[in-house]
Amino acid sequence: MNKYIERLYNGIIKENPTFVLMLGMCPTLAVTSSAINGLGMGLSTTVVLVCSNLLISLFRKIIPNGVRMPAYIVIVASLVTVVQFLMQAYLPSLSKSLGVYIPLIVVNCIILGRAESYASKNKPLESIFDGIGMGLGFTVGLTLIGLIREILGAGTAFDIQIFGEWFTPITIFIMAPGAFLVLAFLVAGMNIVRKKMEEKGTPLAAPAGCLAGNCANCGQAAHCASKAAENKEE
Repeated sequence: MNKYIERLYNGIIKENPTFVLMLGMCPTLAVTSSAINGLGMGLSTTVVLVCSNLLISLFRKIIPNGVRMPAYIVIVASLVTVVQFLMQAYLPSLSKSLGVYIPLIVVNCIILGRAESYASKNKPLESIFDGIGMGLGFTVGLTLIGLIREILGAGTAFDIQIFGEWFTPITIFIMAPGAFLVLAFLVAGMNIVRKKMEEKGTPLAAPAGCLAGNCANCGQAAHCASKAAENKEE
């Protein structure tokens, strides 16, 4: 498989940040009360992710190792500010709807995670495709959750009425508990897909790094409190 296509496949299917890696849960649960909100949040994150991957990859040999995380945050924060201003200018209603979650993209673990684990170690073009893949995977996840919640909770899809007067909206789905319910069912569905792919010999990504308690390949292992405690016990 072409390495660039592989990066797209990796982000959308194999290591989908929402349904496989379970990253970015705060915006996933908070802003997906409608499909438009999910799509807007996902695409905003994708733009920041692609641009930050590109810049961090370009400067990977220049940024000193000791200040790489602050440098990443400065780069991401600058990009988020640009995206926020553009949304306020051209998509004010969506910007108002997403609210504080646009600025919070700065600390989204997907952004910093890809910067640390991929962009800082790979060439710019590969990093761009990695950002596109992960961003699209995140966008698909948020849009799908938002669409299901909107259909069940309001009887609409992208603000278009799809049911007649006979339909009684299940309002819990546009409330906080609805986000957990929909996410749980979709993750269960992804686990079924994972099992079938494992049977075919093409397993999805297994939890790694902090998710699995494995510090071997983590750039922050030396500063990790849990790792320090573990070493102290030994």
